[in-house]
Amino acid sequence: MSEQLLSLRDLRVSFGTRGVLRKPREVLHGVSLDVAAGETLGVVGESGSGKTTIGRAVLGLVKPSGGSIHFDGTDITAANAAKRRRLARDMQVVFQDPYSSLNPTMTIGEILTEPLVTQGSTARDARSRVRGLLDEVGLPLGAIDRLPREFSGGQRQRIAIARALAPSPRLIVCDEPVSALDLTTQARVLELLLEIQRSTGVAYLFISHDLAVVRHISHRVAVLYRGDLVETGPAAIVTKTPEHPYTERLLLAAPVADPAAQERRRAERVRLREEQRARDEQAGAVL
Repeated sequence: MSEQLLSLRDLRVSFGTRGVLRKPREVLHGVSLDVAAGETLGVVGESGSGKTTIGRAVLGLVKPSGGSIHFDGTDITAANAAKRRRLARDMQVVFQDPYSSLNPTMTIGEILTEPLVTQGSTARDARSRVRGLLDEVGLPLGAIDRLPREFSGGQRQRIAIARALAPSPRLIVCDEPVSALDLTTQARVLELLLEIQRSTGVAYLFISHDLAVVRHISHRVAVLYRGDLVETGPAAIVTKTPEHPYTERLLLAAPVADPAAQERRRAERVRLREEQRARDEQAGAVL
């Protein structure tokens, strides 16, 4: 996993604010990350940390205001629509909500064959590929003629994963792919993603607010706090012995079965949050 497939250097993203005279608000403050071929990089942070913005910038859904994005050695920071269509062969996405990410009027077969036909496959070859995809994600062949509403949330997310796998990509951006699922289904989908990676060598940029989920699936972890990268390293180290107080707070947010231990974790999390708030206020005063 030494080849760098995706590289972000000093990535900055700003969004406009209401009012002609107001300056754009920067939500990513110079983030640099790498994802190696066949690797999973987990990007974790609370709501508003900028983690989803990273994924959207990589996919070309938001325009960076600074820095660069390289994929397989090519600068894609300002890639046009035609280049983005070509990139779709190598870069796919699985979104958070399996209910809204699938067209309810199309059968599963139509949903999965559409991107293949668009990229040049014959209808026959696409249909054959879809049968293999359904088997790969653990769905029966009969699913090909059914509609999304006939499936559970976990099954729909499997369909979304099959759609992402259809063009045999090298990188999949997973944007909170299990957060809308119950715990049992989460575990099954995560195991499926691990199995797919082992068999295909695909890389994941795995975005989540849940450090426990990120720990389970990632080789390395990057922690974001208010648009800044505050900690990065091997998942086994960052998720067990974090160096930054914010990472420690995320770790303490994971529930445990012991009520007394849970209460201690909650108190410690509150203490760390107050300390972080004081540091943020002090930094704001200096600025």
